[in-house]
Amino acid sequence: MQTPSTTNHSSFVNSNTVHSNGVISTLIDKVNQSIVGQENVTKSMVIALLTGGHILLEGLPGTAKTRAAKTLSELLTLEFSRVQFTPDLLPSDVTGTQIYHKEESSLSFQPGPIFHSMVLADEINRAPAKVQAALLEAMAEGTVTVGGNTMKLPEPFLVIATQNPIEQEGTYPLPEAQMDRFIMKVDVNYPDASAEMQIIDLVRKEELGEVKAGNKEPIELVGAAEGIAQGKEEIKHIYTSQPMKQYIVDLVMATRFPHLYPQSNLAAWIEVGVSPRASISLDKCSRAHAWIEGRDHVTPDDVRSVVNSVLGHRITPSFEALSNSVTSKQIVDELLLSVPLT
Repeated sequence: MQTPSTTNHSSFVNSNTVHSNGVISTLIDKVNQSIVGQENVTKSMVIALLTGGHILLEGLPGTAKTRAAKTLSELLTLEFSRVQFTPDLLPSDVTGTQIYHKEESSLSFQPGPIFHSMVLADEINRAPAKVQAALLEAMAEGTVTVGGNTMKLPEPFLVIATQNPIEQEGTYPLPEAQMDRFIMKVDVNYPDASAEMQIIDLVRKEELGEVKAGNKEPIELVGAAEGIAQGKEEIKHIYTSQPMKQYIVDLVMATRFPHLYPQSNLAAWIEVGVSPRASISLDKCSRAHAWIEGRDHVTPDDVRSVVNSVLGHRITPSFEALSNSVTSKQIVDELLLSVPLT
């Protein structure tokens, strides 16, 4: 039997989500036509956008991370900027700077690339700490402070950061506090043989002009800020039952007290568990995933579909895990095997 709150929520979702949910599904399909073999990346970027979070894409060069971000922004008709992070980058190169006008003896603010709705921070771990700190304020607060003045960033605002997992020379690893600000971290892997063949065919068609590069036709509703806001509002009304909330809490607590699961490898693999921001993010992303899939309630599959991307980068692995090349995915998979759904 449904509770009154569930019934009310269901009527809201059913009466309002049909159009916006359909457009989001169309959006995902169109991005996937241009970014072959990276369906998980596409869905994760859309979840980050709908939850008001930010996403970190980690993958080897040539895995279409930049293309994915640019294609999404073009389909959404959102203002897009790309910042190539380098060791000599300054905070003002990202946030903007005050310019002095000698003739008028006045200062004016020249906005930086952060003042766009979608910002691609390419190879973010190549920037020094001061630049990362400037970006952290923008991600956490949605504001930028320059010369003592605080300015709001546009709405929606999404940072899509990328980094290379194998090239460590000349890089500045992101501190745990900044990693925690990314609602999701997604591993972008090489496509399989079938997808590789489709990529060759797609690029060949683009060269011949048989298809538009990136399938860049704009989509109505989603391209407008009002449409994005509508999707965000609908996700707030997705129902999460008490058992589902308990499951989320149990997963989070298991990272903090792994010794409570002696039959698993959790105690040996986890040095430090995740923060309360992780449980909030897992709840939000589970609801967004359910909404994209056309459901008005969260299921265990919704939680399991996003848990690797939400918790993996927040867990600090132990020395034993690192020395045995245990990945964050293996740790989260062990978490799922150890924590029962009550």
